[in-house]
Amino acid sequence: MSTTRRTFLAQALGSAGLLSLCHVSVLARPTFGISNVSQLYPVEVARIVVPLSTEEVAREVLGWTGKVAVGGGRYSMGGQTAVALGLHLDMRRMDRLLRFDPTARTVRVQAGMTWRDLQDTLDPAGLAVKSMQSFSNFTIGGAVSVNAHGRYTDTGPVGSTVRSLRLVLADGSIIDASPNENIELFRAAIGGYGAVGVITEIELELTENCRIERLVVPLKLATYRAYFTRHVRDAADVIMHNADLLPPRFDQPVAVSWRRTSKALTESARLVPRGLSYRLSQSALRVATEVPGGDLLVRHVLHPLLRSQGTVKWRNHEASLDVRELEPPSRATSTYALQEYFIPVVHFETFTRAMAALILQHRAQVLSVSVRHANPDPVPLLPWAKEEVFSFVVYYKQKTNAAACAAVGEWTRAMIETALRYGGRYYLPYQLHATRAQFALAYPEIEALRRLKRTVDPDGKFSNAMWAKYL
Repeated sequence: MSTTRRTFLAQALGSAGLLSLCHVSVLARPTFGISNVSQLYPVEVARIVVPLSTEEVAREVLGWTGKVAVGGGRYSMGGQTAVALGLHLDMRRMDRLLRFDPTARTVRVQAGMTWRDLQDTLDPAGLAVKSMQSFSNFTIGGAVSVNAHGRYTDTGPVGSTVRSLRLVLADGSIIDASPNENIELFRAAIGGYGAVGVITEIELELTENCRIERLVVPLKLATYRAYFTRHVRDAADVIMHNADLLPPRFDQPVAVSWRRTSKALTESARLVPRGLSYRLSQSALRVATEVPGGDLLVRHVLHPLLRSQGTVKWRNHEASLDVRELEPPSRATSTYALQEYFIPVVHFETFTRAMAALILQHRAQVLSVSVRHANPDPVPLLPWAKEEVFSFVVYYKQKTNAAACAAVGEWTRAMIETALRYGGRYYLPYQLHATRAQFALAYPEIEALRRLKRTVDPDGKFSNAMWAKYL
């Protein structure tokens, strides 16, 4: 096939969101592959730039005539950080601390800084991030772009803690956006996956670092919601909470809460040390997925050990966990991935049962489901929580061949259909298995984003594999 025909085919597939299927690529060099943590769906791009400043980002955007996509830690799993034959802005070198005011409890950073790097600055001052993912490896700009959340109960997702953003628009202009300035662009950038501009700087609200104690309570499926309402939802001393659902039936929630305490520390380190070995957790993953009866060993031995009572540590220590503890030795033939569903609290039990039945029916290799909570989120233009919801974070293992990807796509669409039936939504940073109709039902606000994009990016310069398929 000639280079011209290869390029034409790649552009057509990219426009359809079908650049590659797992590890299969149709492009000729010279191009550069942008992969993600799952090692699925690499995207071939024409150019990679590693900017150091907002002004450099603006020059690159203005000077590039094709499509532009933005990447950070590359933990999204469906090509959300790259666009076929486009320009890839690798933001990870934009990692400077720009301003820190301990008295006002605010900080301003470049978008490529990771939560872990920020924690190195905050901890000596007795301060902590208000809201972030459960692991600290992610870039802050990426977290804002997907409106990430963790286990926090005293605040909303990351977007609720953002005071202002600096954005580069499609024409190369640089603007500031906040709840009081360029409000529509502010709302579109938070959870907008780079659709309207490049986030280059973020100002965040901070909170106090404090001692927290882990409380673990095994429950029945029918009693979890009442327990959560009574002991967690409005409890001022609860900082973080989730419930673990384990295979094969996913019907016995184990509630894990971290409560503010004045008790003596059982963990003296203020932050998780960098460069630790995670052989125990990595071995647990192998046992759970490759050894006969491994799920029973995880349920009855490893899980109780990892979730034991009485641990007292600093909030920053629990917030500085390293995602490498979940990283397998290789992702060549199999990989680990996530899905997430946001379900109105009234449907917790019925959705859980329907989800478990689907997992069993499709023989999906789901290792665990972590349940979190979120209140209605008015900030983003594309909200994943229009009302009070429980989020179901599904962690699973799959093969990387085309047949396995297709099988995962089948049960993923069935899960999305079930979530929609119960008035829920699904989270967008993962594999692009949803149909366009499912996307439109889950996010009817997309029309507002399309209207805004036509105004600030009429040529559709900002894109990625996800927006090529759905926007």
